Amino acid sequence: MAENNNNVQLSKTTQGLINDVSHFFPGDVEVQFIGNLKSGYVRHDQAQVVQDGDRLYVQINDLTEPDFTATHELLHLLMTLRGFPQIYFPLTSGDKQLDEQLMYMGTELYDDVCHFVVYSEQRKHGLVDERIEKEYVKGVRQTITPESGKVDDEMPLRLVTILDAMIFLGDHFDQFADVFQRSFPISLKAAKELYAMLTEKPVDSPFALRRDVVKLYRDFDKQMKKWGLPPLQLNDFVMMTAVFSKRQLGLQVKQVFNLYHSELKETKTGKRAYVGFTKSDDQNSFVTSGPAGKQASEDYFKELYSKTVKELYQDLRIPYLLR
Repeated sequence: MAENNNNVQLSKTTQGLINDVSHFFPGDVEVQFIGNLKSGYVRHDQAQVVQDGDRLYVQINDLTEPDFTATHELLHLLMTLRGFPQIYFPLTSGDKQLDEQLMYMGTELYDDVCHFVVYSEQRKHGLVDERIEKEYVKGVRQTITPESGKVDDEMPLRLVTILDAMIFLGDHFDQFADVFQRSFPISLKAAKELYAMLTEKPVDSPFALRRDVVKLYRDFDKQMKKWGLPPLQLNDFVMMTAVFSKRQLGLQVKQVFNLYHSELKETKTGKRAYVGFTKSDDQNSFVTSGPAGKQASEDYFKELYSKTVKELYQDLRIPYLLR
């Protein structure tokens, strides 16, 4: 249902998606409109999802395209509720500002991959037309400044934003290519390379989503290094839901994971963290801190390594997905 003080009429498609989310979520799902702003462009920060007990609120703070904005958030929610991998931030560098930057970029790149599913569904439902494409490109111009001809600190944001534009516009990108070529030639060249990598295989399953996010984090860092900018190391910083086969769940931890003592600390405990990287893709898949003291620590990890993967995830209370 929609809570509506702005006389905004949501389409049947949007109402249908609210019902789809309600089917998977045990409580109430509402779309709320906050304020009367109409900026004339569309951007992802025009809505947020807030959970209050057994209620989910999709709050929209820009009424330029309420159906597009609402369905965008609802489709992200649907992916979460239907068991696509999620990202978590259990680690801290000790530098709040750096943590926030890493969390922002980690989320934006993760969302870029999710958008292969989200934008495709929105187009399928007739929620993207020429007007919305123009408003989206206008939103890009509101998010990033034109390049000055050389690499600067805004390059990571430009790259993630233009990559998303390529995913959103798809076959229609050529109609706007001159806008990007004129203002963002360096970022556009890099975005094309990342886009080519991401479109080699479709994002058609939870496993495929995880595979592409892991690759995108890694290839994004390669681009940062080419530009002489510091890599983000999101494969280490971001924990992502692991996807196992039934066979893997029965294997010992040491057969599936490499465990490293990280320079980062566990946010919850403030202790130095141990990070479990899946051997198959070298992605952070669980975080633990273990006990203090050399002997206690050694015993703890000996025991941990001999557990099955299923036992470990049950003990740590970390969700995982089955292939």
